[in-house]
Amino acid sequence: MVDLDTWQEVWSTLLSNKLRAFLTALGVFWGVFMLILMLGIGNGLERGVIRNLSGLSNYSVYVWAQRTSIPYKGLKPGRHIVFNNADIAAISRTPGVEHVAPRLQLGNWHEGQPLAYGAKKANFNVMCDSPEFRYVEPLILPYGRFINQRDMTEERKVVVIGEQVRKALFGDKNAIGANIQIKRVYFQIIGVLRTVKAGDDGDRMMASVYIPFTTCQTVFNMKDRVGWFALTALRSLPAALVEDNVRHVIMDTHHVHPDDTLAVGSFNAAQKFEQLQGLFRGIRKFVWFVGTLTLFAGMLGVSNILLIIVKERTKEIGVRKALGASPNSIIALVVAEGLLLTSLAGYCGVVAGVFGLEAAGRAMSHVPNAPLSQPEISLRVALTAVLVLIVAGVIAGIVPARLAARVHPVEALRAE
Repeated sequence: MVDLDTWQEVWSTLLSNKLRAFLTALGVFWGVFMLILMLGIGNGLERGVIRNLSGLSNYSVYVWAQRTSIPYKGLKPGRHIVFNNADIAAISRTPGVEHVAPRLQLGNWHEGQPLAYGAKKANFNVMCDSPEFRYVEPLILPYGRFINQRDMTEERKVVVIGEQVRKALFGDKNAIGANIQIKRVYFQIIGVLRTVKAGDDGDRMMASVYIPFTTCQTVFNMKDRVGWFALTALRSLPAALVEDNVRHVIMDTHHVHPDDTLAVGSFNAAQKFEQLQGLFRGIRKFVWFVGTLTLFAGMLGVSNILLIIVKERTKEIGVRKALGASPNSIIALVVAEGLLLTSLAGYCGVVAGVFGLEAAGRAMSHVPNAPLSQPEISLRVALTAVLVLIVAGVIAGIVPARLAARVHPVEALRAE
C-alpha cells in the first residue's frame, strides 16, 4: 500500500540526485510536448483546409469544356467543345443530379470588367448565375437577396454585388436599390454577398458581381452559350457516380469519343473532401505512432534510472525485507517512483504543449488567409495522453520493482 510516507520517501529519493532525475524526466517531457504539439498543429491544419473549403458543398460537381484529343465520327481532334442551353436540360435529366447552375463570366478568368457608380469606377469580376448557384456554394446575404427565378424569366437588369465591391463603390452607404454601370449598361443592386470561404477563392467571390444568367446572355450578346456547369448530386448516390454520368451525357451530346478523358474537365468536391480526410487520418496515425515511440524511449530511460536506483539501494531493500517488508511493498515503492517521475514530467509536457499551441494560434491569427487555423487538442486527446503517461509510469517501474522484490536480505547486506 502506497501511503503519504511512501510518497515523501519517493520524492526525497528523486531530490537526492536532481540532475539525474531532471535528465530522465526531460525525455518524457519532450515526448509528451511533441505529441501535444504535433496533434494540435495537425488539427489546426485540418480545420484551416476545411475552412478554406467550407463554402463548397460536399456534393458539388463542376464540369467545364476543353479540347478533344481523339478523332470521332469524322471529327478531328483539337476541337473545342462549346456548351449551350440544350446542355442545361440534358444535365438536369441526368440520374443523380439535384441542382444545375449554368455559369458564364464576362471576359477572361482573371480579367475584371469596368463598373461605375457616379464618379467612382473600378474593375471587378462579372459573373452570370442562376438561383441554383446558392445550392452549390452556400452564400451569405447580409443585405437584400440573391437572384431568383423571376429575375431569370423576365431577364431583369439586377445585380448582386460582393462585399468588396460595395466597399469600393459605396463605402459605408447603403447599396441596395442603387444603380451601377456594367460595361455601360445600368443594373439595379438587389443584394450584397458574402461567403464563408477563406483564402483567394473567398476574396474573389466577394470581389465579384452576379447578374441573372439569362440577362447576361441577352444583354451581352451571349445567346445560347454556357461557360461551365456547377451542380449538386443527390445525397443517395455517390458524387463520383453522378460526375461520371454527367461527363458521359456531355460527351455523347457533343460527339466526343468515350475514351477521350481530356475533352471534358470535371471536379468532384466530395472526392476532394474524402481525400483530405484520409490524408489527415493518416497524419494523425503517424503523429500518434511517432509520439508513442518517443514516449516509449522516455519510458526506457525511466526504467533504466530505476534499475540504477534499485542497485544503489540494494542494502536498504535488504534491511527492509529483513525487518518484515513484503515484496508487494517493495514493488509499490519502486513503481511509485516511476509513476511520480513520469507524471510530473508528462504534466509539464502537456502544459508546455498547450502554451505552445496557444502561441502558434496567436501568431497565425495575424497572418491573412493562413492555412493553419487555431491549433488545439480536444479534452479526449489530453485525457488519452495522461492515461498513456500513467501506463508508461507503471510499466517503467515493473521490471526494476520485480528485481527489487527478488532481493534476498542476506545477499543484499553483503552487497557493496
